[in-house]
Amino acid sequence: MKRSDKAPKPPRTKHALRYYISVYFIVFTIFIVALLWVFQYFFLQKYYRSARIRAVSDVGDMLVEAYRNGELESGMKRAAFDNSMCIVLTDSSEMLIRGENNLGSLSYFMLDRLNSSGFNMHNLKQELESGGSDQITKIIKSESLRSEEILLCRKFQSEGSSYYLYIESSINPVDSTVSIIREQLIYITIIIAELAFIITLFISKRISDPIVNLKDKAKRFADGDFSVDFHERGYSEITELSEVLNKAEDEIGKVNRLRSELIANISHDLRTPLTMVKAYAEMIRDLSGDNPEKRNEHLGIIIDEADRLSNLVSNILELSKLESGNMELGYSEFSLHDKIRDILTRYTLVIEENGYDIAFEPDEDRIVFADADKLDQVLYNFINNAINYSGENKRIRIRQINREDCTRIEVEDNGKGISKELLPKVFDRYYRGSKMQREVVGTGLGLSICKEILKRHNFAFGVQSEEGKGSVFWFEIPVTEHKQK
Repeated sequence: MKRSDKAPKPPRTKHALRYYISVYFIVFTIFIVALLWVFQYFFLQKYYRSARIRAVSDVGDMLVEAYRNGELESGMKRAAFDNSMCIVLTDSSEMLIRGENNLGSLSYFMLDRLNSSGFNMHNLKQELESGGSDQITKIIKSESLRSEEILLCRKFQSEGSSYYLYIESSINPVDSTVSIIREQLIYITIIIAELAFIITLFISKRISDPIVNLKDKAKRFADGDFSVDFHERGYSEITELSEVLNKAEDEIGKVNRLRSELIANISHDLRTPLTMVKAYAEMIRDLSGDNPEKRNEHLGIIIDEADRLSNLVSNILELSKLESGNMELGYSEFSLHDKIRDILTRYTLVIEENGYDIAFEPDEDRIVFADADKLDQVLYNFINNAINYSGENKRIRIRQINREDCTRIEVEDNGKGISKELLPKVFDRYYRGSKMQREVVGTGLGLSICKEILKRHNFAFGVQSEEGKGSVFWFEIPVTEHKQK
């Protein structure tokens, strides 16, 4: 055989949860700090200029509304004072209507008024008219004020007349402010880095410790320690995970116990008929080989025990197929009356020889949709179970109860009943009550098979019982319009 030239890759190293939490949190912190620095260094001045332009435009909207509401005087004073603006309102002939100045004598509009030229306002008006819009904004550099100035001209109509609103606002230099902010940002970065380190340690420990504890307990559980308590304090998800693991521990413990019981029961059920087969075979060999009558009797017992073994194996295989979902159901429509009466005809010998009172109490017949053969098994097992536990009364009733949404089938016996503590175990594998009256009671898998068949059909089922008053095993077949007769 030719050996591969490629060496196998070593397994990739897996880090602990605390490591990943720390790395993710540190990366997130670095990203946030970097984002702050980028905005402070590259976008602060541009953002400040855009904000000032929006503020001037908003003041223009407010003043136009104030003029129409007769509140121009107070509105202009408040806007000029609050925003350090020079505001002028003229008519279409550039005659001054009102003005407010909070920029001082070096503003462009104030210079226009002092020189009686209206140069800057006139040029703005001309550009506005030539552009065909209602508002124009310009930014010019003021050497005298050592800043950039925002000049806005807005045209609006009121009572059939045209008016022009001029607003001038300074974009104050922000270099000194930016330097202060950047200096603060350095200190903030140092503080954030230290806090991020401390918080990372705390959060990673807080989150990972319960999970690590659960992992260690799960390892002990996997090694067969079913006494582990998975309860952990922490977040709701940790608590829910603990509850799920505790529930899984209980269920696996039950499965482990059931497996032991199953092996013990199967061993017992196999050993008994095998012992009898061997014993009677030896009897035929040693005693009854020459006696045809005794030989046939012994051979009959061997055949019966072989049949019992065969039934046990068949039931185990059938239950395994049902539980694994590998058995397909053959659905068909059939009459409930015909089905139940056909089954009861097969109990004629039991009724005649053993004195059982078995009767069917029907309701109006219905056509149901199910696997007829599997439903046979369910009814047979329910009736056989009733016979096994019917007691001395030997009265068994099969009832059909029609309801609007389903048809309920009940099999009632008048035996000694089942205690409330044992009711949940009735459909478990190999469960057998202690009050059976017949010597031959089957394999102990009948009701488990019934449960799986009814579950595969999605039929509701159950048992009602009270000690001293017998038991009622039931199931319900859902009814739809096209399935009713």
